[in-house]
Amino acid sequence: MIVKKLQAIQSELDVPKSQYNSFGEYYYRSCEDILKAVKPLCEKQGCTLTISDEMVFIGDRYYVKATATLTDGDSSVSTSACARETLEKKKMDAAQITGSTSSYARKYALNGLFCLDDVKDADHNGKEERPATVKDAQNTFNADITPEDEEYINSQQPPEDKGNKTDTVRSECEVCGKSMTKSQVELSNHKFGRALCPEHQKEAANE
Repeated sequence: MIVKKLQAIQSELDVPKSQYNSFGEYYYRSCEDILKAVKPLCEKQGCTLTISDEMVFIGDRYYVKATATLTDGDSSVSTSACARETLEKKKMDAAQITGSTSSYARKYALNGLFCLDDVKDADHNGKEERPATVKDAQNTFNADITPEDEEYINSQQPPEDKGNKTDTVRSECEVCGKSMTKSQVELSNHKFGRALCPEHQKEAANE
C-alpha cells in the first residue's frame, strides 16, 4: 500500500540543513539535498518519485506549480506547491527566472510530501546575530549577489575590510524592526531602495 511505503520513507528520511547562507546567517536544505537523500529510500520501498511543473495564472501573475508524486506502480500519492515568478531579476533572463522559481516550488512540494519542515517554531528566538562582513555577502549563493551587487558593495567598503573586520549594526528592517548589519543595509538599499532584513528581501523579490 502506497501510504505505508510513504510512511516508511518519511520515518527514515533525514535531510540535515547542511547549506549555509552567510548573508542571512541561517542553514537550509536544497531540493538537490532532498532528492539525494530520498532516492535510496524510494528504491528500498520499490517506489518511483517524479516531479512535474505546470504554469498557472492566478490573479494577474504567473505561478509555477510543482507536483511531487510517489508511486509503486499500483497507486500513488502527490503533493503540490506554487511559487510566483518575479517580474524581473538582474542578470537573469526569462528562462533562468522560471528555472529558479521551479526549483523553489519543487523543494516545497517535496517538503510537503515527505513532511520536511523549513520553518522555525513560532517561539524560536533564534541565535545572537553575528555581524556580517562584506565578504559574507559576496560569498553567499542564495542572497542573489550579482556581479553588479558585488561591485556596489566593494565601492562602499575598503578592500578586504582593512582595519574593520566586521560591520556594526547601523539600521533596522523597515518592516519588522529587526537589527541589520551595515552590509545588509547597503545591499538592501541598492536592490530594493529601502532597508529590509533578508526575510523581507525575499518577499520583496517575489512581489
